[in-house]
Amino acid sequence: MPFSKGVDNRFELHEAYLNAQLVRLLKTIGFDRHYVRAEGPYLFDEAGDKYLDCLSGYGVFTMGRNHPKIKKALVEALAADLPSMVQMDCSLLAGQLAEKLVSYLPSDLNKVFFCNSGTEAVEAVIKFARAATGRPKIIYCDHAFHGLTCGALSLNGDEIFRDGFGPFLGGCEAVSFNNLEALERALQGKDAACFVVEPIQGKGVNLPDENYFSEVRRLCDRYGTLLCMDEVQTGLGRTGKFLAGDHWGVEPDLVTLAKALSGGFIPVGAVVAKKWIFAKVFDRMDKAVVHGSTFGKNSLAMTAGLAALEVMKEENLIAQSAENGQKIKEGLERRIGKYECVREVRGLGMMLGIEFGPPKSFTLKAGWKLLEKANKGLFCQMITIPLFKKHRILCQVAGHNSYVIKLLPALNLSQNDIAWILDSFEETVAAAHHFPGAIWELGTSLASHAVSARKELRAHDG
Repeated sequence: MPFSKGVDNRFELHEAYLNAQLVRLLKTIGFDRHYVRAEGPYLFDEAGDKYLDCLSGYGVFTMGRNHPKIKKALVEALAADLPSMVQMDCSLLAGQLAEKLVSYLPSDLNKVFFCNSGTEAVEAVIKFARAATGRPKIIYCDHAFHGLTCGALSLNGDEIFRDGFGPFLGGCEAVSFNNLEALERALQGKDAACFVVEPIQGKGVNLPDENYFSEVRRLCDRYGTLLCMDEVQTGLGRTGKFLAGDHWGVEPDLVTLAKALSGGFIPVGAVVAKKWIFAKVFDRMDKAVVHGSTFGKNSLAMTAGLAALEVMKEENLIAQSAENGQKIKEGLERRIGKYECVREVRGLGMMLGIEFGPPKSFTLKAGWKLLEKANKGLFCQMITIPLFKKHRILCQVAGHNSYVIKLLPALNLSQNDIAWILDSFEETVAAAHHFPGAIWELGTSLASHAVSARKELRAHDG
């Protein structure tokens, strides 16, 4: 059996057969743990230590890992020997999941396409928007993240992901997030099929201005451009609403969903669109299969999706997300907001960002400059590493060279879990404001690694 007990040589296997640089990264920052079990919001390593997972598989595990109700549904589906992926057939489970999904959405959003991931959903949106409008251009935002396949990557705003993989799709144009004037300039040519935008940008946890999306909707309507809200990370209760766009009352023409849709068990993604858009794509009988996804409607994914939506409803997870997220946000503001390197705590529900910035005091300035000279954003790594190694909190920096630490925990944390987060951040951030100190010794080590990596890169390029 693949999960039988024996020698755990995962890092050696990855070094030999998968991504050796990932192994190198994990060992450099001390994240090379041997996890053996997961339950709810917790990970357990071989030593029996418990970690609070505030990364949640990049937002997949909104209801925690290995939820028993979803496990039970999957076991029953496997035992039923269902006729999955007949292809020349209409799946009952896919129909039921589509019906359940659209019940949470505005009535005009009533057609569903199932696929395997968020990035595949974005690829579908590009095709659907062009087919529906007859226009070529797709507009996206700076600092956006929409996936890593070449089509979706054409809409990504971070060069670290794009470098070396071009050329990308033609007709894709970036505008600044929260900049309505820039958006209108891009729309004025009336050649834009779609504006694809995250309601809250994942890379940085950047929130829109209060009137931004109402004006986006108005501008898209004025110039005949479809509006797609990419809710792959923000949807399904993550921000305290079913869709993050609901906070601003925006009704898009297309929505992408994935990540949490199966409770983290089976890869699944979805595009939900207005009926007329589907009618333009699938406009003749001979085009009934003009776009599809082999595994998109498989029985296990559909079963997991139905069970996950049921758990979300039964456990009132959306309300828990709003309540718990507000407690964490207010607690962090109260307990670390006083420190000079903390710029802002922001977010909605259980999608939170803590932004750091340059200090004013002389001694801390010296340390900050040392880190910045080596690599931008190292201060955040100087926070996340002790959070992990000392406090067993797993979280991430919200993007390359970012000054923001992002929290994406399960929506149903206990009060003890919330206290765990607040206590750990307070102690770690306080320690980072004493220079010199143990955390700054870590910072010096990180800076040294960054400088060495740059030298290695230059030698490789030279």
